Amino acid sequence: MKHMQQSRSPVRALAAALGALALFGPALAQADTTLYVANVGGSNEQLYRQKIMPAFEKANNVKIVYVAGNSSDTLAKLQAQKGHQQINVAVMDDGPMYQAMQFGLCAKVEDAPVMKDLYPLAKLGPTSVGVGMVATGIGYNEEAFKKLGLPAPDSWQVLTDKRLKGKLGVPPITNTYGLHTLVMLARMNGGGEKNIDPGFAVMTKQVAPEVLSWAPTPGEMDGLMQSGDVILAPYGSGRAVALQNTGFPLKFVYPKEGGVALQVAACAVAENAQPQLSQKFIQFLLSPEVQAMQAQAIGLGPVNKTVKLAPEIAARVPYGPEQIGKLIAMDWTTVNQHRTKWTERWNRSVER
Repeated sequence: MKHMQQSRSPVRALAAALGALALFGPALAQADTTLYVANVGGSNEQLYRQKIMPAFEKANNVKIVYVAGNSSDTLAKLQAQKGHQQINVAVMDDGPMYQAMQFGLCAKVEDAPVMKDLYPLAKLGPTSVGVGMVATGIGYNEEAFKKLGLPAPDSWQVLTDKRLKGKLGVPPITNTYGLHTLVMLARMNGGGEKNIDPGFAVMTKQVAPEVLSWAPTPGEMDGLMQSGDVILAPYGSGRAVALQNTGFPLKFVYPKEGGVALQVAACAVAENAQPQLSQKFIQFLLSPEVQAMQAQAIGLGPVNKTVKLAPEIAARVPYGPEQIGKLIAMDWTTVNQHRTKWTERWNRSVER
């Protein structure tokens, strides 16, 4: 028996000790080992509960509590709980994550071997890291385009095409896809995040007159596509996959000026009760196994360069150095500074 114990690895010995502790004192064993992870609900939550959480819980003798809510809900919770944080790891879209970083709500991302395998785009800053990405581009009804004899779109410029009058959908500025569209129109016309006027000029004068609907949620836009009322709209690659899964002939294109990167990012919450475990969980999300699971189940493109995807999955997510290299990263610091004013201006001048 003594010999057996000596041949065990320290990790196994620790696991055995923790196991014994759990047998004799469950309350004691569980007291310090609950990890609260905030992320969106729906298919993300299913993937986490079925595959991601059980593997991490088992390997680290920890109980994970999933706190579901959209990115702005999570940001509001972190702000409300500042100084007595209950959430340990927050997973949010890049826009709100930049706000969380700016408000000092995130702890420094610790270095680990996996960090060397990430695309530069994933390194959002010292306190947050991208864990998966989708792209904003153009989604169109391939069959409707063929019937009308229209060429396949390859540019953001298609939003000004008069032949699409009354068949065009554009999400509003309150939706990330709509915001990305406004910025791209500004960039293509001599402006950008720091000079949004050219974007508003094109949106107001050339795009708005052709728009049938400013559908505020992706679900509503999907419905308009399925009914045939809208045949082209700015789309997220992940949303496109969901609609394609229903058998709908939606084609997603990365415009030649570039698709826009929309990253899902994670941070260990500042001053949380489980700093080490929080960092470990983020590193786990960046592992090739979890990255591949996310691509398959929820259409998130890997940020880890070493991930190998089957061709049919690779075709549906931003994947590989060439495609990732062409994606445009938003200047979220500038956007977040001006977004309230831009939203007021949009409501006054664009959606009238």
